[in-house]
Amino acid sequence: MAYVYAAARTPFGKFNGALAGVRPDDLAATALRGVLAKAPDLDPARIDDVLWGNANGAGEDNRNVGRMAVLLAGLPTSVPATSINRLCGSSLDAVIQASRAVDTGDADVVVAGGVESMTRAPWVLPKPSRAFPAGDTTAVSTTLGWRLVNPRMPKEWTISLGECNEQLAEAKDIGRDRQDAFAARSHELAAQAWDDGFYADLAVAVEGVELDRDESIRPGTTVEKLAGLKPAFRPDGSITAGNASPLNDGASAVVIGSEAAASTLGLEPLARIAGRGVHALDPTEFGFAPVEAANAALRRAGISWSDVGAVELNEAFAAQSLACVDAWDVDPEIVNTRGGAIAIGHPLGASGARVVGTLAHVLRERKQRWGVAGICIGVGQGLAVVLENTASDAR
Repeated sequence: MAYVYAAARTPFGKFNGALAGVRPDDLAATALRGVLAKAPDLDPARIDDVLWGNANGAGEDNRNVGRMAVLLAGLPTSVPATSINRLCGSSLDAVIQASRAVDTGDADVVVAGGVESMTRAPWVLPKPSRAFPAGDTTAVSTTLGWRLVNPRMPKEWTISLGECNEQLAEAKDIGRDRQDAFAARSHELAAQAWDDGFYADLAVAVEGVELDRDESIRPGTTVEKLAGLKPAFRPDGSITAGNASPLNDGASAVVIGSEAAASTLGLEPLARIAGRGVHALDPTEFGFAPVEAANAALRRAGISWSDVGAVELNEAFAAQSLACVDAWDVDPEIVNTRGGAIAIGHPLGASGARVVGTLAHVLRERKQRWGVAGICIGVGQGLAVVLENTASDAR
């Protein structure tokens, strides 16, 4: 069986904000060092593998940012690492793959995490089809969404993420008022979590940067203020910059190990990874994909939604988050009780490990036994894991 032993992350910076001057490989190394500092008994040479999520990989991520993080963090060169790209779900995929390696006995201690600098994602130029073309070419941003699209791809699949969620909101009858209320709650709970010190045990300072909490959180955000924002994707749409996740920079990490790894790490586990799920559907419906991913993870854990005491769902958009919560028929009050990505931010490759680390700590805080972490993924996919709180007082 695989367990979560420790979690850490940087504060998430705004696009072109406090972390804009920090390379993604340095952010990754910061999170890696930070999570390993929680296991001072661990000889780093005992780490069997490092699995690192990253959605872009087009620039300073340097193709295999996981290996770069290992080297920059000062770990022994004998520690292997790989990078995983499942877009927004990259670091949750890293956690899943790490837990499978431990479950099968292929590894005893694995660090899983992810990073994204959406600020520093480069522009790219396609290579010409022939030498010395006379015409102009266009630099394409790699920050977010489709680029250099294959002309054989159906056009209805390559619409913007925002338009996909406008369609989802329309299909599920999720209005602007509900979306804005969900977003305001995210900011309120995230700000309160930092004020309460909840994230103090999870946060890792970034050297040379003055950023002591997530930069996108707007304390005092209200439904009334959000209602004044203009729609971002349709003139008469419901999705705005206020009820969607922003562009962000940051990194996160978790230590995954076997039951026997407790003595190696000098730690007791926080939670057991009890179930895993993946689901795919039409690319335009990506926001709804966590529904069946979570249902599959619950089946594999041998429990149902009635057993679940906490949910951490990455808030790509309020519309898709509400669609998922409605479909699960779960109490909305147990979802993202310490804020979500609309407030905290969504640096693509880092978000999956963030929700896992947050969920493990929320389960401890609320003394709940079972929790679900889920994330939607562009181009029509979703991932989820079920955690079991291993504390004796979990109910």
